[in-house]
Amino acid sequence: MNKQLKRQPDYEQFLKVLWRKGKPSHLPFYEHLASPGFIAERTGTDYDKMTPDNDEYWRIYVDFWIGMGYDCIPMEIGLNCPLPVGHGALSEGSEAHVIFRTMEDYEKYPWPSLENPIEFRHFETVAKLLPEGAKIVGGVAAGPYEWLSMMMGTIGLSYAMLDEPELVELVAGRIGALHHSADRQLATMDSICALRQGDDLGFKTSTFLSPDDLRHFIFPTYKAMAEEAHKASKPFILHSCGNLREVYDDLIDYCKIDAKHSFEDIILPVADFKKMYGTRVTPLGGLDVDVICRSSEEDVRKYARTKIEECFYDGYWALGTGNSLTNYMPVSNYIAVLEEGIKITG
Repeated sequence: MNKQLKRQPDYEQFLKVLWRKGKPSHLPFYEHLASPGFIAERTGTDYDKMTPDNDEYWRIYVDFWIGMGYDCIPMEIGLNCPLPVGHGALSEGSEAHVIFRTMEDYEKYPWPSLENPIEFRHFETVAKLLPEGAKIVGGVAAGPYEWLSMMMGTIGLSYAMLDEPELVELVAGRIGALHHSADRQLATMDSICALRQGDDLGFKTSTFLSPDDLRHFIFPTYKAMAEEAHKASKPFILHSCGNLREVYDDLIDYCKIDAKHSFEDIILPVADFKKMYGTRVTPLGGLDVDVICRSSEEDVRKYARTKIEECFYDGYWALGTGNSLTNYMPVSNYIAVLEEGIKITG
């Protein structure tokens, strides 16, 4: 299904939403990411068989978002930190691929330089493909906590925080420095209008690390990244799944994020979050992925209209899912959501 949703990109409208300054002329859309399978089905291509080193990969990627009426292209590139074969986002916390168990492991690891923490060339490639009015919302794939748990393992990290606290300090500090350096450089790119960071900190009832441990190991990096964005007069978006009730004040007042993405109705519906925090931070998306996947197109449209009424009354919200566009999400249902959003003006 490749029904085009015609709308002239205007990234300034999305920035109005993020800064909560001036009502946008239309309802912007936002997603954290789309799976390769979803993009392939939507575009009728073999995108899921391509790699980022293929120029066609990025052309399809840009056309995918612009063809759905987006003002900005969400984009993230991972750290230049080598991982064992089979190690990646889907194996976060897996003990089978732990890299750091001892101080010797840390000392032998081939860390990238702070000058080249990620492959910036991919952002430059996308910048050349952007149509007039469109820009990138850019960041690092996987956040400081996710990299820490990937490299040390969830269980390994838990033990190390008691048995090898110096090792945890070193690994977390190096990861944080790489994220900070990446954002410092991304913030200078004219093609990027906002910085973003995805970092899933929790699950249904709590955060993975205690609030105090997050404040010690993770939040200083968020604060530094947000500061780099703000120095360049650009907003900073945090995507994080899980129940973060105990740390929302930290994220808003200490880290100074400008917008929050990832919501589940079963944890905290986006409309409730907006009532609680909407004058201090912009909520993004929030349409429950399960509802979009399991409902009829008619019910999805009704659901989208309800969320729009609940969240866009003041203009400070962007339409999208509460998590991401998955392989198993019906493309037609998601397009129905966006079509309801296209009808809305500021």
